[in-house]
Amino acid sequence: MGLLDSFEKGLERAVNSAFAKTFRSGIQPVEIASALRSELDKKAAVVSRDRILAPNTFTVLLSPADDERMSALGAALTQELDTLVHKHAKAQGYSFAGPVSITVRRDDQLATGTLRVESSTAEGGRVSWRGVVDVEGRRIPLTASRTVIGRGSDADITIADAGTSRKHVEILWDGERAMVRDLGSTNGTMLDGRKITEAALPPDSTVRIGRTDIVFRVVAQAAAVRPPASVDDSTRAYGAFDPRERGQRS
Repeated sequence: MGLLDSFEKGLERAVNSAFAKTFRSGIQPVEIASALRSELDKKAAVVSRDRILAPNTFTVLLSPADDERMSALGAALTQELDTLVHKHAKAQGYSFAGPVSITVRRDDQLATGTLRVESSTAEGGRVSWRGVVDVEGRRIPLTASRTVIGRGSDADITIADAGTSRKHVEILWDGERAMVRDLGSTNGTMLDGRKITEAALPPDSTVRIGRTDIVFRVVAQAAAVRPPASVDDSTRAYGAFDPRERGQRS
C-alpha cells in the first residue's frame, strides 16, 4: 500500500462517507498530501555529505470554498498530513531542522479546486550543521578543529575511565568531515568494532576507548534569520496549482 493510499484510509476513518461526498467538487485531501510530498522533493537540499535538509514549516493555501470544507475535518486533516510528511521524509532520507508544522489557511485569491503550498526551513531561518559527541550521558559540541579526549585533566573532554590514557584519542572536525586518531594510547581505539590508528569518522559511528563509548553525530542548528520569501519565490514550486492539471504538467 502506497503512502497516499494509507493517507486516504486514515481520512476514511476520520470522517463518515456522507461527509466525504462534499469533497467531490473541490480539493481532495489526497491532493493536499500530493502537493506536500512534491514540495518536500523540490525544496530538499544537500547540506553535507550525509544530510539532505527538507523544509519543516508548511502553509497550505486553499480557496474559500475548499477551506470551508477542509476546516470541518479539524485536527484529523493536519494529523494525517503530518504523518505523511514524516513517512515520506524517512523514505527519502530527508532531515528536518526542527518540528514539522503544517497550517491550512484560506486565500481569497485562489479559485475553487486550486491550492498553493508555501514552505520554509526552521521557521524561516538558515540551518547549519555542527559536530557533537555523545559520551557518558553528555552531548558535547566540537567547537574546535581538534578535540582531545582522555582521562587527563589536560584533555579537552575528560572521561572517568581508568582504562583510557590521559590523552587517548583526538577527533578532527572541519565543519563537513571528521577523522578520529589514536594518540598512542595503551589500550588502543576501536571504531565500530574494529581497531584503528586513524580513520574517517562517519556520522553516527561509535568510538570505543577503554570501557567508554563515544558516538559522533552531526546535528542541525538554526542560524541567522532569513527575510521572508517574496510571493514569486514562495509560489514557484507550487504556484496556483490545480491538481486536475497534474497530468498536463508532468
